[in-house]
Amino acid sequence: MKKILAKSLCVAAIVTMSTIAQAADTIKVGVLHSLSGTMAISETTLKDTVLMLIEEQNKKGGVLGKKLEPVVVDPASNWPLFAEKMRGLLTKEKVDVTFGCWTSVSRKSVLPVVEELNGLLFYPVQYEGEESSKNVFYTGASPNQQAIPAVDYLMNEIGVKRWVLAGTDYVYPRTTNKILESYLKSKGVKSKDIMINYTPFGHSDWQSIVSDVKKFGSAGKKTAVVSTINGDANVPFYKELSNQGISAENIPVVAFSVGEEELSGIDAKPLVGHLAAWNYFQSSEAEINDQFIATWKKFIKNDKRVTNDPMEATYVGFKLWVKAVEKAGTTDVSAVSKAIIGLQVPNLTGGTATMLKNHHITKPVLIGEIQEDGQFETVWQTESEIPGDAWSNFLPSSKDVISNWTEPINCGNYNTITKKCSGQNY
Repeated sequence: MKKILAKSLCVAAIVTMSTIAQAADTIKVGVLHSLSGTMAISETTLKDTVLMLIEEQNKKGGVLGKKLEPVVVDPASNWPLFAEKMRGLLTKEKVDVTFGCWTSVSRKSVLPVVEELNGLLFYPVQYEGEESSKNVFYTGASPNQQAIPAVDYLMNEIGVKRWVLAGTDYVYPRTTNKILESYLKSKGVKSKDIMINYTPFGHSDWQSIVSDVKKFGSAGKKTAVVSTINGDANVPFYKELSNQGISAENIPVVAFSVGEEELSGIDAKPLVGHLAAWNYFQSSEAEINDQFIATWKKFIKNDKRVTNDPMEATYVGFKLWVKAVEKAGTTDVSAVSKAIIGLQVPNLTGGTATMLKNHHITKPVLIGEIQEDGQFETVWQTESEIPGDAWSNFLPSSKDVISNWTEPINCGNYNTITKKCSGQNY
């Protein structure tokens, strides 16, 4: 019996050692996107994008000679659950990096966990700024890379005088609209010419709100809607615009959260001419984009599936992370965070994305018109990439604040007047 017991223990030890060795031979990549709930319409595609990028990288031999192993979780559009799932990824699964979140409220939820446990998060969606964390890399647009250029376009190219700022009721739309309201007033726009409205996630009854927009736009001044409406609420919103005869000719809408994926689920014909401001469109003419689209359709096994801006931001973030790990020679968070500053990778519009000292990247800005097929025709774009600004110049609380995660500043919230790192480092 003693011999049998000893042999059993020996076998168990070998199995355990083999399991540990196997784990050490992989690099775990967390995928934290809603696969159910109101944000699934947008986030499921980003989960698939990360899986595609991992598959492609593994075909090249992985990273540092190790295969990448995805760990997918579903926070189900439940903001507190994002924090719980992130904690599980870092403590139980021991992931080396996480690609995830869409809404700012989900990012704000995981931020304390990521910093407490020294994790690494790549966030791939446009956001309101006013944040810079040592543990987060922001590959989506900050307001100066999307919201401000969109307003400038409407003001200078279309002659808009009255503004409807319509958003979902959470931190991204509220902060973005606070910045836009301040910016518009700095341009001489009066308070009476700015209408602000917020609705809950998943809002479906738009009749009275659209009626108010229509009335607001009948004052004899060119009016536009700047939309920060998120998720599946966009479908009934655009349908109601059409029902009430609001077209791009009389009241154009420029959206910050509607891309090809959202349009693929609705009849786009009534939306033709309405606008979106992004940093990438599927229709972008670049050889690297053609390759990306072909790879995506082959991976997803569906020629009708589209690409969009957050997918491109995910792509850029993933490529930068791989390059930083290879430069650092390790997946250690501190080493990777240091190595990634200044690195460059091609973006999908034919330019270059550079990781800046404030953990944001350089991006082109594109304004696109919705076409009948649900794609966008670019009607305006910047001549070169714009550096992302973590802190807005149009808010009194942040106009003197910068982010710089390199020595000697090494702070995400550095006041250039007092020369001090004020409050938390984000």
